[in-house]
Parts: sequence; structure tokens; C-alpha cells
Amino acid sequence: MSVAVLATAAMAGAQPAVEQSSDWKAANDAVGQFKRGHADLLKWEAANGAPASQEAATAGFPVPSLEAATRLAWRPHLELQKVLPRLGAANADRIAQGRWHEVDARHQRRIDGVGEVFEVAAEARRAWLRAVAARQAVRLQRASLEAAEAATELGRRMVKVGNWSAYQQSRVELGLASERRALQQATVAARQAERALLHTLQLNGVHERLALPDTLPDLPRQTLSAAELGAELAEVKAQLPHAEQWKAEANFGQALASRDATLSVARGLRDDVMAQRNLIVDESVLQYNGMLKSVWDLLTEVQARAQSQRETVDAVRDYWLADTDLMWVLQGGEPTAFVAPGGAGGEAPAAGH
Repeated sequence: MSVAVLATAAMAGAQPAVEQSSDWKAANDAVGQFKRGHADLLKWEAANGAPASQEAATAGFPVPSLEAATRLAWRPHLELQKVLPRLGAANADRIAQGRWHEVDARHQRRIDGVGEVFEVAAEARRAWLRAVAARQAVRLQRASLEAAEAATELGRRMVKVGNWSAYQQSRVELGLASERRALQQATVAARQAERALLHTLQLNGVHERLALPDTLPDLPRQTLSAAELGAELAEVKAQLPHAEQWKAEANFGQALASRDATLSVARGLRDDVMAQRNLIVDESVLQYNGMLKSVWDLLTEVQARAQSQRETVDAVRDYWLADTDLMWVLQGGEPTAFVAPGGAGGEAPAAGH
């Protein structure tokens, strides 16, 4: 829902009313020309041609899913082309689709080089998750910037006709500068994450850009329980040398704790915080249409919701990163670090991740 168009429509569609009024109610008067308020404004936005997303206009090599990223990552590793057939097509499908726990531990331990199959898959998953999350963050930051631009333009017009002071406008201008800087940072981070994925897939020098989905995968409705995962761990430990079993168990405990914590945080943001943010924005729109809130109040709530959306994206990304670590540990892998909720999950460490 592009609520920033409320202020934009007030300025573009009814500019005289804004310039002739003595306070923020002018914006509400302008919106009054739309009989059904916000619903009509959305139609106005569509009729006047909302600008297309810059990401959507960028063509690139398609990597639409975690499964696609995994299969692409295997291709340039020539040694794996001998290992994968020995694993079998069904097991390769399970690994590519993230169902690592369904691969028989006893079978895979009899195949030399199988560890690299899982390690390459884990690296591809992490790089893809970071790239998609960074792309999603750019889109959300751009929406937040649009709200700031609408507020700033409205403020400038109010200053011009003497309805607002330069001091009041300076705070809005600073907010706009902050949003622009945040978009620049998000754009650079997204490009770096995309290049990291290109490198992981060994497509750098072959393709300049990647076509990635707009959003991360949804959180799972259910996850494997600690008991189910513990049974899987027992099978893995039975195939490991005795000296390595304690490491696998210690890593399993950390990976499981990380997965559970990141899942709890992500669900809390998605189900609780975002529900409240959406309720606040919807109520603010109603109060704005009823001239009970100013355009500044509304845009503040829109930006607060955008911030919560960005935090939710980070949390969902962190869950899938932690889930990848857990799957890898159950195959005998040993991550150098584990994801912490609210940590720097989006940054690839120097080694391991």
C-alpha cells in the first residue's frame, strides 16, 4: 500500500488548495476531492502512472530459488560431477530442495567427496539468501524515501507561502537526507551481495547481473523438532570417527539454538509487530481522511512501518541462514560462526560463511 501518494496527490492534484491554506488541513482538503479517500487515491496513482521498479527493469541471469542456486553452484565443480551420480538423482534433489535430513547418512558416508556437495550447497544458499534480502531491503528503503520526499515537498510549499518556518522545514530536510543516504547504502549493499552470489556460482565474468525474486521464502509453518533432529544427529555421529563426534554434538547444540532463536524473532516481527504496524497505518489513514491527523503524522507512521518491514526481512534472512547451518552440521559440517538474532547476519564473514 503506497500511502505516500496521499501527500503526493494532495500536491499534484490540488496544488492551489495547499498554497492558500494556513495549516496542514489544506492537504486534507485536497484529498477531499477523492470521494472514497485512500482507495480512490490508489486508483489515481495507477492512472497517473506509478514509476516502475528499477530492479524489475534490470535484466539478468535468472536464479529464482534456493534450489536453482544450489544446482548452479554444483555445475562448475567438475569433481562433483562424479560424486552426484553416486549419490543418486533422488538424493541430489533432496539436497537441492533443502531436505538434507532425508539423505541417508550411512549411504552418503560411503561416497568420497560427498562433503563438498553439502559445503558448496550451503555456500550457495547463504549467498542467495543475502542477495535476495539485500534486494528486498532496497525496495523497502525506496518506499520509505518516497514518503520522505512527499513530506519534504509539502513542507517546502508551506514555507514558500509562509505557513511554515525554515526551522520546521530543516528537520524534514534532514530526514530526507537520511533516507537518501540509507537508500544509497542499501543499493551498494545489494550490489555487493549480488556480486558475492555471482562469485559463489562462478558466474562472474559471464553475467553482470542476476534476476532474483523480490522476496525471501516464507517462514515454514512447522520445523523438525529437537527430538527428530537429535535422531538424525545420532545417525551422523555413528558414521564419524570418535574424535569428531563431540564436535558434531557441540555444533549441533549451537546450530539448533540459533535456528530456534532466529525463528522466534522472525515470527514475532512478522506476526505481531507487523500486524500492529499495519493496524496503526490503516487507522492513521482513516484519521487522515477524517482530518483528525496531519500528513506529517501519517508519513511518520508509514516510515515506522517501513523500518519494521526491513527488520522483518533481516530476521527472516537470519532464520534461513541458521537453518542452513543446522542442516550442514547434521551432515558433519562445522561452521566457523552461528547466526545471532539481530546480529550481522547479512554480512558474509571472512571465512566459513
